[in-house]
Amino acid sequence: MNLSLGTIHTMLVDGETETGYIVTKGLNETILAFEETNQSYRVGELVDVFVYQAKNGDVTVTAQLPDIVIGSYGWVEVVDIFPSLGVFVKLTDSIDVLLPKDDLPFVHKAWPLPKDKLYITLSLDKQNRLLGKLGKETIFEDMMQIASSDIELNERVAGRIIRSEREGAVIFTDDQYRGFIHHSEMEHDVRLGELVEGRIIEVKENGTINVSLKPMKHERLDDDAETILSYIEAQDGQIPFGDKSDADLIRDTFGMSKSAFKRALGRLMREGKVKQENGSTFKL
Repeated sequence: MNLSLGTIHTMLVDGETETGYIVTKGLNETILAFEETNQSYRVGELVDVFVYQAKNGDVTVTAQLPDIVIGSYGWVEVVDIFPSLGVFVKLTDSIDVLLPKDDLPFVHKAWPLPKDKLYITLSLDKQNRLLGKLGKETIFEDMMQIASSDIELNERVAGRIIRSEREGAVIFTDDQYRGFIHHSEMEHDVRLGELVEGRIIEVKENGTINVSLKPMKHERLDDDAETILSYIEAQDGQIPFGDKSDADLIRDTFGMSKSAFKRALGRLMREGKVKQENGSTFKL
């Protein structure tokens, strides 16, 4: 069969066997297996099929059509990781495609994990097997929306990481903005394909945005106060800590700086939830 691989073809249902439908296009004839379609066909009907080379080397067709073909791009879900090869992404229920490690970040902790999504197209290797090819940033330019200068700062945004490097990461948001996240604005190292939520901290003249994944100061205070209160409750309502306690001990115990601890403790006291006596803190 000489139909081009990695593309969709319309074929004629010309008969039926015990295992599937005989489908033809010109001089090309093959079998569309019953398990590769979700409906039944009559002789003479036309059916769209995706043509690809199966793992055993046979040219195969499926009526379960992928969202992307050679020459088009789309989002696909990561299903497995092989550090020596790359990651496999889900094309259809029966087709997983390798995205080679050369297309992935050099640092493994920036690789996507299962359920992360990548924007890719398809290509063929020298053996005519399907391969994924990661979409470069330039591919997103045609889809990118220009962020208005009227956007309020700290407006919430969500999107996928499309590039991750030491200096920071690039996000393509659900609103189709291109955003940059400096490493200092992250609470953890982000992965390629990871879905993240943050807030807009700058709208640049070129219509792109800068994004922070860190909460605003008052939101961090809420988290710190909750951490301290939960710890006091776990210690039967009393802890040997106060605003004069050692900074290193505070950081080791609560994972926050002494100044953050004092701000959060002050908030809890103003709200009447705790009190301090003799260097200790008590729940009220």
